[in-house]
Amino acid sequence: MIEATDETPEPVLDEAVQTAVLASADKAFSALVAARQEEGQSLHAILIGHLDTVERLSAAARNLAATQPQALKERFLYQLNDLLAEAPPLPGERIAQEVAVLAAKANVREELDRLDAHIVAGRALLTGNEPCGRKWEFLAQEFNREANTLCSKSQDIELTRIGLDLKATIDQVREQVANLE
Repeated sequence: MIEATDETPEPVLDEAVQTAVLASADKAFSALVAARQEEGQSLHAILIGHLDTVERLSAAARNLAATQPQALKERFLYQLNDLLAEAPPLPGERIAQEVAVLAAKANVREELDRLDAHIVAGRALLTGNEPCGRKWEFLAQEFNREANTLCSKSQDIELTRIGLDLKATIDQVREQVANLE
């Protein structure tokens, strides 16, 4: 019978080398912690900037959306007048009903309200002290959903442009969020 044993002696560092290795490891860990804190502060500032941009664009969209029902009515009446130039006009009540349906479909107030709520949620995540990367990923998806719906409901080229600017900013948020824990 053969019995294998590990006869390799345990390496022994002299005290001076051991002290130097531990000091170097301590410096490396301290540098790592400092670098992570610095990166976190940079990401915080970047995300605050993106939230400020989303907030500014949301406010601009809200201002434009307030004028959208009247613009829809004017556009509808213009197109209707062209179509019915030779036939008797539709009653005013019927025109009002059609305009109301179009205005309801184009109403973006809900999306803008949700964008505002997401901005508040994003700011709250930035003030917390716990890992929030997954929550930010979800929040970025929600921001994107609202921007997509805003663009699809838009009846105004300027409102669509704002929606596209929102989407570009949200994509930048997604890129930064990938760096969070």
